[in-house]
Amino acid sequence: MGLGVEQEVYARIGDVVIRKARREDLPGVIRVNRACLPENYPDWYFEEHLSKWGDAFYVAVAPKNGREEVVGYVMTRVEYGLGLIVKGFIRRGHIISLAVMPEYRRRGIGTKLMEAALKSLRERYGAREVYLEVRVSNTPAIRLYEKLGFRKIHVIKAYYADGEDAYLMAREL
Repeated sequence: MGLGVEQEVYARIGDVVIRKARREDLPGVIRVNRACLPENYPDWYFEEHLSKWGDAFYVAVAPKNGREEVVGYVMTRVEYGLGLIVKGFIRRGHIISLAVMPEYRRRGIGTKLMEAALKSLRERYGAREVYLEVRVSNTPAIRLYEKLGFRKIHVIKAYYADGEDAYLMAREL
């Protein structure tokens, strides 16, 4: 890897590299989203988040057939609003989507993706807190978020299209 590419690498886990997403990663990000999550977004939504908040949009890539394949991602945005934990009208990060392909789970990839995004939201975008929504039935994700310092703020009834509730979780940055 050249110097420019190496500088954008956040972490390595075995042969998996966590780095900032690039435009050419978006088809792979969309593939992971469709394979892993019932909540899918139109292609333009991923493009918009990369163009506006790309410094906190990370991918996990693994070698496959001589090239990199996206095996996980975290997509975020920055908003202004009343803090959920921090008092007042603040800049806050929103974790829009996190997914890791099943065969790559339980290796710490989701944790590293989240750590990279949280660091960028704080350092690059000046966010003072971060929040996310998670299905109340998604115990592995809830455990991950709690391990990263998130706490349940409240339940959002029928948040998902299938009617399932979500926990709103947040933490200070």
